Amino acid sequence: MDVLEDEWYAVRYSGEIPEVALHSALYYLSRDAGGPGLKLGPEQKRSLVEAAEMRYQEIVLRDMQQVNRETPAYRGIKRSIINWHRYRMFCRRQQLESGSFRREAAAALLLFVKEEMAAVEGKRRETSINCTYDELRGFAAELGLPAALLPGAAQRLCCPQIPPMEQEKER
Repeated sequence: MDVLEDEWYAVRYSGEIPEVALHSALYYLSRDAGGPGLKLGPEQKRSLVEAAEMRYQEIVLRDMQQVNRETPAYRGIKRSIINWHRYRMFCRRQQLESGSFRREAAAALLLFVKEEMAAVEGKRRETSINCTYDELRGFAAELGLPAALLPGAAQRLCCPQIPPMEQEKER
């Protein structure tokens, strides 16, 4: 089944929204007039869903890894937050559990913040945390990471909170 394998690969290594690649693959494989017209079984569909899930997990973690910080793919913690929300919606729609990945992401976030603090305090570079402290704490809470575990000095690494009056001026 080379065509199914090709589509799995396309979903697994898709861009920022793996669910789009998943639905494109399902459509192409089974309903597209130019496709192979396969009757996909539950196991085949599950394989494609798992490929999308793996890709989501990869892109959530990508921006919480110091090794990626200097690469063109790096988008910052704010992008991890966005991708986390997309992943959670995907899991709800696909009826998937995200508990074990939630713990992995929480550990990655905590490690990232600690490493970022050390680098900034050691004057090796400027901070790359591109969200507010409230957003960081909210993200940590969604991942099940108690705010008390975030280093107190992490607030200095975050973007300043924009007062509501200033937000109106920007629009």
